[in-house]
Amino acid sequence: MQRKAYVTGIAALLAALLAGCTSGSGDDGPTDDANPGDAGTATVAAQPGKYRTLPEPCGAVGHDTLDALLPGIQQVADPVRRDKAYQGEAALTYDTDRKVGCHWKVESADATDRLSVDLERVVSYDNAVSDDDQAQKLYQEKETAADLPAPTSPSAPPSSPTPTASSTGPASGTAAPSASSAKTPKSTASSTSSAASGASDTSDTSDTSGAAGSSAGTTPADLQPRTLSDLGDEAYLDDGLGTSGSTAEQRTVTVVFRTSNVVVTIQYEEQPTATGTVPDSKEMQDRALNLASQLDDALNS
Repeated sequence: MQRKAYVTGIAALLAALLAGCTSGSGDDGPTDDANPGDAGTATVAAQPGKYRTLPEPCGAVGHDTLDALLPGIQQVADPVRRDKAYQGEAALTYDTDRKVGCHWKVESADATDRLSVDLERVVSYDNAVSDDDQAQKLYQEKETAADLPAPTSPSAPPSSPTPTASSTGPASGTAAPSASSAKTPKSTASSTSSAASGASDTSDTSDTSGAAGSSAGTTPADLQPRTLSDLGDEAYLDDGLGTSGSTAEQRTVTVVFRTSNVVVTIQYEEQPTATGTVPDSKEMQDRALNLASQLDDALNS
């Protein structure tokens, strides 16, 4: 009788254990079903960038473009030195797939010109942030640091002929200069704009006195620091004029643009030899923008 009771007790215990296992597997069902959903959400979140490598920067700028940006390069008599000037100097980098750059410096009888091209391929290490979004954040930080002036109001151009109306009298004649100066809030740009307005008061003829001449036939808003709508995914241009005491004024034109997850920075500087000479703003901007367009095309080719 005792042996039979013992066997019956074991059977009851096994039945209880089996019932518990069955119940546990049922509870685990929803948890197992939830895991695939979570994994799918994480996979969709971040997108890789378009670019996985970067071009070699010193070879990305052709000789013809360097001839335009660095006029003194053709004045180098020694062929070896001239070839070295064309080659430029590669920036120090530890990962050519992530960040590269090249710099050129050429002196001539008229000026010293410097050019630098830097490319950065941005990679996000956050699964919730795509490479493009991370690159956009880097670009926006650069644009914010540039402190660009506010865009000119679309209603501003039609107001310029208003002072010529006879009903406005002399008061409107004094209002025009202040409106022009308001378009160039940067101190470096205002000095160029004021020089241009002085040159254009009497005539619209071309001038050889640097930025004043180029600004005379161009709307000041077209030359001031600004965002660009026809370059890369987003871009801006900065233009600053600095002085070094009694020496000539140095102009620096900077173009920054983003294409997908690559941010490109171009810095173009000119320091004239003669004191009082002002580098031409439009000419330098056109050269820098031409190079930026070439680099953008090369990235998208």
